[in-house]
Amino acid sequence: MSDFKKITKFIVDFRNARNWGQFHNPKDLAIALSIEAAELNELFLWKNQGQLPSVNRERVSEELADILVYALFIAERYDFDIEDIIMSKMKKNAEKYTVEKSKNLATKYTEL
Repeated sequence: MSDFKKITKFIVDFRNARNWGQFHNPKDLAIALSIEAAELNELFLWKNQGQLPSVNRERVSEELADILVYALFIAERYDFDIEDIIMSKMKKNAEKYTVEKSKNLATKYTEL
């Protein structure tokens, strides 16, 4: 069993023990993920480069965990294999962002 499957099983078991699955439809999971991402963003809001090292690492870790949990719940609802969807997306990204065209650039592929 892959690490992704083990983690997903753990969080699904946690959810199911509390009967929260009834609330975890794809729409609400996506909204929850977005809210958690906003909470992560808030930790960095108005910080300049010099202030970034002082951002509370524990809070970053907690918000990132929340984001990942909701992402795994969404993947579970759609029966996605995490490794497969990541590898598929990275293959597409490699085609859009070739090393030759994109190295050292933060430019969208449509502008390369």
